[in-house]
Amino acid sequence: MDIEKNFDGWNEVKKKINEAEFKDFVHKREVWWCSLGVNIGYEQDGKHDTFERPILVLRKFNNDMVLGVPLSTRLKKNPYYIIFTHEGEEFSALISQVRLISTKRLKRYMYKMSSDIFKEIREKTKATL
Repeated sequence: MDIEKNFDGWNEVKKKINEAEFKDFVHKREVWWCSLGVNIGYEQDGKHDTFERPILVLRKFNNDMVLGVPLSTRLKKNPYYIIFTHEGEEFSALISQVRLISTKRLKRYMYKMSSDIFKEIREKTKATL
């Protein structure tokens, strides 16, 4: 069942994101709210008015680009969903959806992931690529 996607609304938000400047600092292991947008098919979409979802920064390439993996509260028994716990709540890292992300898309810092969980996600991501 296909849900109607708001491509026009995302296009307006995307224009504003493109004009913006990212002035924060970002580091690996950080989790940020990120405007991923409305995507095609089964690619992970953002939610709400700014089409955001949490992402984990796997690697920072420079001040403008990071490698990130979307996070979800949806849990699946699947080798491409790495389930982890943060502050008593379970989440999934969607390692099949790893992508290059402009820092302009990063909106709000959330937290720094524990090094043990980060290491597990990074190693399983490397193993699937």
